[in-house]
Amino acid sequence: MPRRIALFSLLVPDYDAALAFFTAIGFDCREDTDLGGGKRWVRIAPPGAETEILLARAAGERQEAAIGEQGGGRVWLFLESQDFDADCHRLAAAGARFEEAPRDEPYGRVAVWSDPWGNRWDLIQFARPDRGGTAP
Repeated sequence: MPRRIALFSLLVPDYDAALAFFTAIGFDCREDTDLGGGKRWVRIAPPGAETEILLARAAGERQEAAIGEQGGGRVWLFLESQDFDADCHRLAAAGARFEEAPRDEPYGRVAVWSDPWGNRWDLIQFARPDRGGTAP
């Protein structure tokens, strides 16, 4: 039986630009290995996170068309915060585009933002540290 989701891929147009953005918002680069032929194995994650993101440079028209659309237009990535205001400022300074003002919901404080490639994220500070509340 599988134990956990170890990582998932995020399509990006360029490894270095994506790595620069994510490290600017506080993610760690856990690995950046040259695989040859222009391919790299680039793993990133927020400090202390178990699940990682594999930055995958899009190859070909189909993958290029999917950049920023992996969630089909929905918020599909959820970044947990423990200092919501500081994280909002860090994201904005790095080039994230907030789609709305922060709002309070029964499950916590949340704001929808987009990364430079159009992926929609929630920045969320859960009302209960155990994430027990009603999720969106």
